[in-house]
Amino acid sequence: MPKMGESISEATIISWLKNVGDYVEAEETIVEVATDKVDNDVPSPVSGVITEICFQKDDVVEVGTVLALIEEKAGSQKLEVGSKKVQTKDEVSSIPQNQQLTTDNRQQKTNPDAFISPLIISIAQKENLSVEELQTIPGSGAEGRLQKSDVFNYLKNRKYPIQSKPTTQNLQPTISSYPKPKINFVEGKDRIVEMDRMRKMIADHMVYSKQTSPHVTSYIEVDVTNLVNWRNKNKENFQEKYNEKLTFTPVFVQAVGKAIVDFPMINVSVNEKNIIVHKDINIGMATALPSGNLIVPVVKNANEKDLVALAAAVNNLAEASRNNKLKPEQIQGSTFTISNVGTFGSLMGTPIINQPEVAILALGIIKKRPEVITTSNGDEIAIRSMMYLSLSFDHRVVDGFLGGSFLRKVGDYLEQFDANTTL
Repeated sequence: MPKMGESISEATIISWLKNVGDYVEAEETIVEVATDKVDNDVPSPVSGVITEICFQKDDVVEVGTVLALIEEKAGSQKLEVGSKKVQTKDEVSSIPQNQQLTTDNRQQKTNPDAFISPLIISIAQKENLSVEELQTIPGSGAEGRLQKSDVFNYLKNRKYPIQSKPTTQNLQPTISSYPKPKINFVEGKDRIVEMDRMRKMIADHMVYSKQTSPHVTSYIEVDVTNLVNWRNKNKENFQEKYNEKLTFTPVFVQAVGKAIVDFPMINVSVNEKNIIVHKDINIGMATALPSGNLIVPVVKNANEKDLVALAAAVNNLAEASRNNKLKPEQIQGSTFTISNVGTFGSLMGTPIINQPEVAILALGIIKKRPEVITTSNGDEIAIRSMMYLSLSFDHRVVDGFLGGSFLRKVGDYLEQFDANTTL
């Protein structure tokens, strides 16, 4: 089972396209799998004959587990589908033990995209090793794969002291002595709905985010009358000219991208005591699925796209989300997220940060109401299109000045939108 995303640890077999005894070509799809987020095709790593299928339809399989065996040709070793080539037991036993445990003579360049097994991740968590540090350890397995012995050897020869690990007591919230409230369940009236796997993941992610980042939320109100008038005037011509629907979302993404360029320290992640400043500006869009669950497709390099390109990207991602056609790379790599709560009629929201980011912007509903504005004739009351923006940010690395300044800059870009802009 191949690695299909940082947060994905398992997938479900949808269907096998080949059977035992069938010949397959290299890169030919042989099995379809589904994760909590997207469906994927798993190709054969080699040309050969399938000799064994290890799992059946609807089985849930952990990442890194062998799905099937393919015999490339008579007498040759078998290869794992969905995994790198491995050594047979006879080959492993023929290697002297000291060579199996030594990595000095097998130094290789590490690959950030290389497969890291759940066992290695478990060891890393216990030993307080980051993913970045794991990727610096040369692997002694086939194709440079990281083995358990490689990690233990690295720990024995670590060049710097290992930080003392927080105790379990420090990691866990204090257990309250207050008894858990009883849930009243009326047999025959109430019903129990079990969370699906995606909802469980969302719940875990939200709780993790609140426990990890001290959330602070700031609000501003913006006048988007010029923007609304421009869209109403141009949406039909835009669709005829570019064959793309013109929504407010690409304008929001554009404004956020510009503001991040002005305040790059909002486009960061926290790794223990280090701040990782991301060069790419990849903006995630929190999107509701027909099932009611949430997914975050990503507009890559948003600051480098014009409004037409952003509209095309937003529409493509929205369509793929609705039809469950998102690819793994379309939901990975976001550095900042926006959530348009106004779509559901909400005036404003207090969004939860999408880890490992440090800020998320919520956009409320656009409402017309009377406002006092300053004109050449003095103060006047006029009907304006107004909306609230709310920014939740991680107070470990984003203080009030940065968070407030960034939020105000996004509002300025929206308020100063030129109603005479032509496309």
